[in-house]
Amino acid sequence: MERVAVPLRAMGASVHTDHGHPPVEVHGGPLRGAHHELAEPTAQVKGAILLAGIAADGQTTVVEPARTRDHTERALRRLGAPVGQGDGSVSVSRFQHESFEAEVPGDVSSAAFLVAAAALTGGELTIRRVGLNPTRTQFLAVLDRMGVGTEQVVTGEELGEPVGDLFVARTRGLLATEVTARELPLVIDEVPVLAAIAAHAEGETRFAGGAELRAKESDRLAGVVEVIRDLGGRARVEGEDLVVEGGGLAGGRTSARRDHRLAMAAAVAALGSRGACEIDGMEWSEVSFPGFLPALRSLGARVGAA
Repeated sequence: MERVAVPLRAMGASVHTDHGHPPVEVHGGPLRGAHHELAEPTAQVKGAILLAGIAADGQTTVVEPARTRDHTERALRRLGAPVGQGDGSVSVSRFQHESFEAEVPGDVSSAAFLVAAAALTGGELTIRRVGLNPTRTQFLAVLDRMGVGTEQVVTGEELGEPVGDLFVARTRGLLATEVTARELPLVIDEVPVLAAIAAHAEGETRFAGGAELRAKESDRLAGVVEVIRDLGGRARVEGEDLVVEGGGLAGGRTSARRDHRLAMAAAVAALGSRGACEIDGMEWSEVSFPGFLPALRSLGARVGAA
């Protein structure tokens, strides 16, 4: 939490953490605009600073080392806020918006698990009314390199976000790929499910520069490796890189490690396994995808509950 607290303190906020962890205590007060250069590409920290910036005196600027998701600036711009963008930077000034109504589109990061399920089982799939923000759909480009064909059709917009339908074509073979350190921030939430697909691909897939994965709901860098190994696959961590060797999964028993994305990634990986898989803690999938297992069943997956 210090990654958020430090820049907010620089703007005049009073933020206390427990050695960088929750609980977090925040006291309101006058804020002043500031110039922030992020050490790591993180949309969460960027968004917190920008939201503080619309209540601050003067201009607030955030400089990113690599492009990240832009939901906050899209929403602020759509509401009329003075949002400026430069080469790798975003700036805002004080702004008060009127009341508004908007519909939150389907989460494309959640849709990624259904896309992967279709790819691993050779099925075709259409997902309706999903958010198609281009800073959130880079995982589709990764899948394309791996042999998974998809198509996006934008049908509307909600609060600056493109919304539409996502089509998944029948996949006939999976290939390994490399996700560079520069590309990784744009697929950071999809790494577990991309790794699940990579476990079934032909060849070795590398996700470079994955240190940020250690700072999620769990240490996903280690967690993904453990899940794949538990289910009879081969994966390893080399420095900050995640390497998945491919070749398929034999089956086995693993744990979600109290992490919603690891739970869903394990379930998706199991759909292509040669043997039965048992996953402890599937209830954690409800954190971000309520009804995930029923959704898989409705699409034809043979998923039981202990």
